[in-house]
Amino acid sequence: MNLPETRGKLTPNAPLAPLVWFKSGGAAEWLFEPADADDLASFLAALDPATPVMGLGLGSNMIVRDGGVPGVVIRLGKAFAAVEQLDETTLRCGGGASGILVSSKARDWGIGGIEFLRSIPGTVGGFVRMNGGAYGRETCDILVECDIVLRSGERRVLANADLGYTYRHSSLPEGAIVVSATFRGFAKPSDEIQAEMDRIAAAREESQPLRSKTGGSTFKNPEGHKAWVLVDAAGCRGLRRGDAQVSEKHCNFLLNLGEATSADIEALGEDVRARVKAQSGVELEWEIQRVGVAK
Repeated sequence: MNLPETRGKLTPNAPLAPLVWFKSGGAAEWLFEPADADDLASFLAALDPATPVMGLGLGSNMIVRDGGVPGVVIRLGKAFAAVEQLDETTLRCGGGASGILVSSKARDWGIGGIEFLRSIPGTVGGFVRMNGGAYGRETCDILVECDIVLRSGERRVLANADLGYTYRHSSLPEGAIVVSATFRGFAKPSDEIQAEMDRIAAAREESQPLRSKTGGSTFKNPEGHKAWVLVDAAGCRGLRRGDAQVSEKHCNFLLNLGEATSADIEALGEDVRARVKAQSGVELEWEIQRVGVAK
């Protein structure tokens, strides 16, 4: 594959397992870490339009299949992790900034309403694309606009209303990379923000298997239901396939107990979906993104 010139870093056959929370899966045909947004835009503009492109954040909500990912995987590094204050209640955040960094900066500047990002193990780009949310708040509640680079290399600014937000979904164009987002909260004392962040962190620690190789919430909550309740009622708590297991602590989480392949993890998820459908008639929808090709 002939790739365009870049000021960033291009790595062929780059292992992705170390970059995702499940610690499983194959390699990227190419891993591209752009120097800045202009570098990303010029690279995509010159890249063969037939070449697949995929963005990768913290890899927390993703199964990378064992055959790897064809084309170019784009990972936004430190150049995209800055968070700046625009006014009393508004932040501009790089697409590679983590939820912990964004919520901590908001706390320092007395901006409330952003605390929930503390609990989501991902980056701003992923929050915008998936309408990431937790503890009663979602990205659509705070997003003003986002700066994106389309697959064609075109730069564009999209307002909240342009993104067609629904539960864990946006209409962000396929292949678009979010290079920054503007969030707006409200004035709130920093100590109250910290107390709320502490409450969220404690609740997550108590209820979720945070110290395991996992992918976060596996299935979306169906209308009128909690996914974990359906999974539990179907007898799936602790269910295993090889080294892949449904968490006993929170059964909407899948775990890699050691040497599980991505095929094991995905197949376990399908086992759970089948059992829930048979037991309750409800069809669970994957929340975790599954990418690449099977081996």
